[in-house]
Amino acid sequence: MALTPLDLAIDAATAAITAPGGQLAVGKAVIRGAEYPVFEHAPPSLREFLGFFLPAHGAKEFVVFDGERLSFADIQAQATRIAGMLQHRYGIAKGDRVTIAMRNYPEWITSFMGAMMIGAIVVPMNAWWKTDELAYGLKDSGSRIAIVDEERLRRVADIADLKIPLVAVRTSKSVADGFGADTLDAALEASPASPWYLPPIYPEDDATIMYTSGSTGAPKGAVSTHRAIVAGTLNYLVQGLSMLQLAQAQGIALPEQQVMLLNVPLFHITGSVPVMLVSVAIGRKLVIMHKWDAGEALRLIEKERCTYFVGVPTMSLELMQHPDRAKYDLSTLVDIAGGGAPRPAEHVGRLAEAFPGKNPAIGYGLTETNGVGAGNIRDNYRLKPSSTGRASKPMVEIMIADDDMNPLGVEEVGEVCIRSCANVRGYWNKPEATASAFTADGWFKTGDLGKLDEDGYLTIVDRKKDIIIRGGENISAVEVEAAIYSHPAVAEASVFGLPDERLGEITGAVVYLKPGEKLEPESLIEFVKRDLAAFKVPARLWLHDQPLPKLGSGKIDKVSLRAHFRGVHLGRAA
Repeated sequence: MALTPLDLAIDAATAAITAPGGQLAVGKAVIRGAEYPVFEHAPPSLREFLGFFLPAHGAKEFVVFDGERLSFADIQAQATRIAGMLQHRYGIAKGDRVTIAMRNYPEWITSFMGAMMIGAIVVPMNAWWKTDELAYGLKDSGSRIAIVDEERLRRVADIADLKIPLVAVRTSKSVADGFGADTLDAALEASPASPWYLPPIYPEDDATIMYTSGSTGAPKGAVSTHRAIVAGTLNYLVQGLSMLQLAQAQGIALPEQQVMLLNVPLFHITGSVPVMLVSVAIGRKLVIMHKWDAGEALRLIEKERCTYFVGVPTMSLELMQHPDRAKYDLSTLVDIAGGGAPRPAEHVGRLAEAFPGKNPAIGYGLTETNGVGAGNIRDNYRLKPSSTGRASKPMVEIMIADDDMNPLGVEEVGEVCIRSCANVRGYWNKPEATASAFTADGWFKTGDLGKLDEDGYLTIVDRKKDIIIRGGENISAVEVEAAIYSHPAVAEASVFGLPDERLGEITGAVVYLKPGEKLEPESLIEFVKRDLAAFKVPARLWLHDQPLPKLGSGKIDKVSLRAHFRGVHLGRAA
């Protein structure tokens, strides 16, 4: 199979945009001893990035939240006030860690930007974390201050011996006083409107510490530099500009302003880089959802005339299956993107049928790559619905490697490795984990197993550590999940290994059916036998009476499901 006309058109547009003298010309630079493609005229830091793009869109509406409407200029002014507050009132200086622990609010965005302005390192905390997890992140990062919402304030206040200032947003003074915190409003009133000093910020200075989900052991803080985040953002911008050029060449009428439904958490890499920072660059409006609800998402898409939706695949599935979907005008929606978890191939066609004229898309990236990796869009995605697409140009290289980091050939399965100047520099205070995951020549070993086809399209087979090994045979949990999802009654599924004395492991599955559907576990097992070799068929399958639990990112929480049902399997849990 050869590259499609869409592939060739995107490649030609990208080459023009990144050529010498182009909008985003690409050159070379040596970073930590390895040479990478870099954007020649990229802002050297996020402060300069924000300082250039926010005023460029000034009066345009930027953030919509629960009746509040803020322009790019409003957000910049509020961020500048927070920068002044952090510096004057709390003595935050360049390199100090500033934790942000809250759900999606406008203050998440302004706190992030304000800290960036004075060279502080932002530590976005998972809002789903409980007290012990927040305590770990705050102490591990050495944060000097935490900006929190009321729910996180109540959790953080329970941390013993935590002696840092707490600033509470959208919290009453009486509640904040009760927990020994300042309210953001009061702290701003007691501070000058802007910082008194702006330290120099260099491309290789640290900008963020983003904690991974911690599926094994303690969470690791992925440390990103300013250069890496700016490069990742501009890499997304190249893709957007190339699609814009194609649309203009085809005479497609585009809206005056792109409008994105912000339904993923800002503390997740998708929310912070390809959603928030790319929106700053292109002047895109963000319609913030405080938490995910498919019915509310449909209402907001109609009301705010949203053009773009991105979320984990379960979100688009819930939109597609919502009983009130037909009641809403979704005509402005152009792209329905997914990432963060595999989308069953069968869902791609269903999405295209459920939302005529809309374009399903999928992306693949990790916290450690600032979200950039691969992407599969529009007709290409329908042609190869199992693939997450080609390496994202112009920055990203993808290699499939064996255990010794030797590159493997076409269609050979090995570990997916990603190399670009957008990769983080390593893990905070974890040199051994850094050395294990990052090679000296710049490759990040993702822990995912995958393969590349002859056109460079990447297909993720499974997590390296999540492969089920049954009697010496490797079983892909993703493959088994895809077979289960193909049953029309299935809404959600998760597959994992269960301990077995004879075979080492057997396949287990937990399934949530669509509301109103009835199905016996035995019938579903018989159904998947048509698509799976006998050794791959689930030996045990449980039906769950509620939607499967999710992580803060919206992914199905396979770790907790596996732990619980392994206990059930072994007779240790009900």
